[in-house]
Amino acid sequence: MRVVVAEDHALLREGLTRILEANGFEVVGTVDNTTSLKEVLARVEHDLVILDVRMPPTFTNEGMVAATEIRTRRPGFPLLVLSQYVEPLYAAELLSSGEGSVGYLLKGRVSDVEGFVVACRQIAAGGTVLDPEVVAAMIAARRESPLERLTDREREVLGLMAEGRSNAAIGERLSVTEKAVAKHINNLFAKLDLPVAADDHRRVLAVLAYLDLGPR
Repeated sequence: MRVVVAEDHALLREGLTRILEANGFEVVGTVDNTTSLKEVLARVEHDLVILDVRMPPTFTNEGMVAATEIRTRRPGFPLLVLSQYVEPLYAAELLSSGEGSVGYLLKGRVSDVEGFVVACRQIAAGGTVLDPEVVAAMIAARRESPLERLTDREREVLGLMAEGRSNAAIGERLSVTEKAVAKHINNLFAKLDLPVAADDHRRVLAVLAYLDLGPR
């Protein structure tokens, strides 16, 4: 089975490669960013892609965007997404097509080598693998108002977005970098159940959610 690994942390990337090769997989490409990932996928034959959710340059959702693009071009293609944090929206987005051959695991699960290898084989065979902590978070998320998931700073950023301020203006108002603002915005998009979509303007949808459900 030919595998491509996209992970920006060198030690984890090397660890994944060694685990896979020791268990009969052929690692045909390793990259640390999504631009290189696209180049490798166009150049080599592959049966499974393992990729991190957060990758350069912004370390927000580049890996998730890449995963969505891969599945759009090749519906049902086997993908395993790894995440440092529990992000149930991303898992829901991966499952939204109803197709199998997909997995979403926390990076800590890689230390269970046997379980990780089994998960890779299940995904390649058409199965679905979800981290138990992600499943629990998805269930809990259905019971609460989306705005209740936001931190105080994320609410503050959303309020300034509702005032029509740009990322640069928000950063100046809060005395933080524009990159930090972008990270807060991507986090609140996830918490408000606003996945990446070509036909939707997530910034507008987030503001509408704030105006409809926010304090009056």
